[in-house]
Amino acid sequence: MKPNEFEYARLGLIVSKRIERFAVKRNKIKRILRDVFRRNRFNDQTIKMDWVIRLRRPVPRSELKKLATETQLLMLQLQQCHG
Repeated sequence: MKPNEFEYARLGLIVSKRIERFAVKRNKIKRILRDVFRRNRFNDQTIKMDWVIRLRRPVPRSELKKLATETQLLMLQLQQCHG
């Protein structure tokens, strides 16, 4: 997360083949992360920030639903640190 000079937040996602072999699951993870970002953006919580999310370990299929809530919580915590 880094402040930018624009009037809006931007998002970068990195989900490599090493993390998830199948493109279908990689795309699902990206959709979940984009949706969390979009919902938080409308609350004006991510104004003027560049966000880069890079997964470092695989997300088990059973954990996909928890991914959204954990990401949202992490984004709020990071926003408070830099806000």
